[in-house]
Amino acid sequence: MAAMTDPRRMNAPSGFHEDRPLDRDDLLDDPIEQFRRWLGDAEAAGVALPNAMAVATADAQGRPSVRHVLLRGVDERGFQFFTNRHSRKGRQLAEDPWAGLVFLWKELDRQVSVTGPVALIDDDESDAYFASRPRDAQLGAWASPQSAVIAGREELERRVAEMSERFPDEVPRPPRWGGYIVRPETLEFWQGRRHRLHDRFLFTAERPGWRVERLAP
Repeated sequence: MAAMTDPRRMNAPSGFHEDRPLDRDDLLDDPIEQFRRWLGDAEAAGVALPNAMAVATADAQGRPSVRHVLLRGVDERGFQFFTNRHSRKGRQLAEDPWAGLVFLWKELDRQVSVTGPVALIDDDESDAYFASRPRDAQLGAWASPQSAVIAGREELERRVAEMSERFPDEVPRPPRWGGYIVRPETLEFWQGRRHRLHDRFLFTAERPGWRVERLAP
């Protein structure tokens, strides 16, 4: 039997949370611009994969799943990522087109949480992004039946070899592969503080504009 984690160790003071106050006046009125500012701070701080985000989805019965993907763009429309639309998250988004995102930059003791409806990115934009990917990643998109059960690694490698022969030059975008955009209804900016008395501010879309509220930690 595996040893259980000692709860005293889990709750022991680690010194991780520094006192970095976050006030309303520190935040821009536009939460998308504020997100870009914090993303830039994470990049400048040398955070590994600052654009990594957890994406939570649910199926038609409300059963959730979550995984990490990479943010590939953010603008006034929302947060963009690309994936196999036949994958588990793709199937769930087809059933329930709503998602939650979380960015964690532990080096800065910051989190950003986003929720909102999800829409497909059009084919032209998906084509353009796919064309910018390395060839090996393009072949992998064709070879992998993402989220499906496979017999072993050998099957995957065989499929990659087959795709390499099929597409000796340019690799087109697979029809099942494309982009999604999460259109934010809420964005929460979280700044860690000592004694778990963190600073949290929630932006809620009101169209036009945003309502901003402080949340209890």
